[in-house]
Amino acid sequence: MLTLGEKIQTAPPLLPMLIEGQPFIDAQDELSVTEFMRKYGMPERINEEVFIAMAKALDFIDPDKLSMTVVLTAMNRFLNESNGLQMAFLDGNQPDRVCAPMKEYIEKRGGKVVVSSPIKEIVTNDNGSVNHLLLRSGEQVFADEYVSAMPVDVVKRMIPEKWQNMPYFRQIDELEGIPVINLHMWFDRKLQAVDHLCFSRSPLLSVYADMSVTCKEYEDPNQSMLELVFAPCSPLAGGKVNWIAKSDEDIIDATMGELARLFPTEIANDERWPATSKQGPDGQAKLRKYTVVKVPRSVYAAIPGRNKYRPSQTSPIPHFTMAGDWTSQKFLGSMEGAVLGGKLAAEVIANRAKGNQNKPIKEIQQNIIDSAETYKARKPSGVKGDDALVFGGGATFNRSSEDQLREVDPSQFVQPV
Repeated sequence: MLTLGEKIQTAPPLLPMLIEGQPFIDAQDELSVTEFMRKYGMPERINEEVFIAMAKALDFIDPDKLSMTVVLTAMNRFLNESNGLQMAFLDGNQPDRVCAPMKEYIEKRGGKVVVSSPIKEIVTNDNGSVNHLLLRSGEQVFADEYVSAMPVDVVKRMIPEKWQNMPYFRQIDELEGIPVINLHMWFDRKLQAVDHLCFSRSPLLSVYADMSVTCKEYEDPNQSMLELVFAPCSPLAGGKVNWIAKSDEDIIDATMGELARLFPTEIANDERWPATSKQGPDGQAKLRKYTVVKVPRSVYAAIPGRNKYRPSQTSPIPHFTMAGDWTSQKFLGSMEGAVLGGKLAAEVIANRAKGNQNKPIKEIQQNIIDSAETYKARKPSGVKGDDALVFGGGATFNRSSEDQLREVDPSQFVQPV
């Protein structure tokens, strides 16, 4: 833990956050967490004790890669919102506890939720406005308003040719999703656990929780079920090893080694997992089963200098609104950011429906405006394949999913030098 002297040394650089608020927070986006620390003379140990765990939890990358704006935003929320430090878990799986109620809500009000109907192309009129959406099935969808909530890396593949020289869309090139791996691990006995999300300073693990304690659906008094975030997991995220390209067995073995360090008297020496070979006789817990879910492009990488490229929800295209956690709003790429981005998009549409002037488009950087003029527009590549991975989702890898990912995102398989 930090000494009293180190705590006192840490406080002054954070005072402007409390006094000036969001303007000061936004102004720090050009600095990484590490650069901010050294600029303001914060003790180096705060990086080891606090910022490593915060950075990996907030954006799955290390503090020397993460924008300080992200950490200050979180700290400001913790300090100024009465529920800012509260964390909660769903009492069941997301399809049943989140998606199904949302679908029911929409349908009760006359709406329709269409799934398994991927879009092939956004078809435009001569003036660049949206004419319709063309589905892979050949069906055409016409609407009064169009909202994109696609991940940023998928949006890039779908931008119509007529939009590609617009600075609004070119700035999106400066944003990209970051790889992350989620692990689900079932043990044959109970581990010591707390009813909370745990932050880790492990070089491989970001956050984890024992779902047999924190989640009603997985409640089990006798056996633990851990969910963990494995990050950073790729050179794209600043990692030293490309774990996205590794086998599930390699990932689990490395994780078992980290768990053996976190639970030194509980994890057993299991010959299936060589990383546990140094465990002593006290450890008895063995892994029963596991699932590895790889998300090659998750939230956008909040590296320094990216905030200014996050686009407003208002776009230059009539009746086309942009949503998503990567659009411009006060939170980073997260569930909170996705909700707020959607809320702001809804406000744009509601404002337009009232006959009011469109909400303004966020200022675009001059370097983007200049480069957009000479950009050579081309037919959009679209989304190829049918695996969740190519749509920006996560999935367990098989040969088909790997082949599809290699086609649309070959950078995921580049090995570090």
